[in-house]
Amino acid sequence: MALSSRMPDLRAMEVLLAVARTGSLNAAARELDVSQQAVSARVSSMEAQTGVQLVVRTPHGSALTPAGVVAAAWASRLLQVAEEVDLGLTALRQDRRARLRVSASLTIAELLLPGWLVSQQAAVRTGAPRPAEVVLTAANSDTVIEQVRHDQADLGFIEGPDTPRDLRSRVVGHDTLAVLVRQDHPWARRRTPVTAAELNATALVSREPGSGTRDALAAALRTALGADVVQAAPVLSLSTTAAVRAAVLAGAGPAVLSELAAADDLAAQRLHRVPVVGIDLTRTLRAIWQGPRTPPAGAVRDLITHIAATSGATRA
Repeated sequence: MALSSRMPDLRAMEVLLAVARTGSLNAAARELDVSQQAVSARVSSMEAQTGVQLVVRTPHGSALTPAGVVAAAWASRLLQVAEEVDLGLTALRQDRRARLRVSASLTIAELLLPGWLVSQQAAVRTGAPRPAEVVLTAANSDTVIEQVRHDQADLGFIEGPDTPRDLRSRVVGHDTLAVLVRQDHPWARRRTPVTAAELNATALVSREPGSGTRDALAAALRTALGADVVQAAPVLSLSTTAAVRAAVLAGAGPAVLSELAAADDLAAQRLHRVPVVGIDLTRTLRAIWQGPRTPPAGAVRDLITHIAATSGATRA
């Protein structure tokens, strides 16, 4: 049930109780550290709002009317509950500052976020509060979005081409996808780049539906070849980047993965990066959260600000 417009606010009730305790407007003002005029005005405003005379003013001080005594008893009970709520909310705020629930897509969770967190800790000045404890969940981008949307994560990081309209976002970096094959694959020996059309027609080892990597490739192919293009079904659909790499190394076929994920395999010449033409395989990495356009103060804003400062990412 909605409260009526005659319900006074908590500050007014605090003034009423101060007058009851001290027996004068002046003493109540000193207790509340405000002027006597402010106390008098608040009492008058409360009486006008409620339509009930609450305080009798005399040359010797102020006293509550019988109605004021009853109202003060109710106000005391209400303020006790309000204090419990205030303390509880304070504890929740402190918990959110001390503990940050992060959900990140696999490429970011495995290859970027650990470095960001370590550098954030290293950047803390001596004597300054330490960054929040991060509880990390690694999932595909669709799952990350749902966890942030349903308050199962305070902050998310995604790689997909689309940003959910009901969530806020900020660019935190960029990444490039690479076409990868085993060294004995025919594409490793060809002298001309693979075209967008060839890549689209090839059965790839792929991440599962909902993966930012898979969605980014599909979006890049649509941009290159047209919105109606139909991509070849994957030869395998796997739920982790490590599984995709292992399948390519086992000879299952080509894959498209983040160049960050393939760096070690490329350096060791276990995998070969195939040049491609006619398609842009760069993608944007984003932080997402609920609430106002500016990231919430505390652990969420601290981490996003640090990442943006160290990566040189621009807002978008």
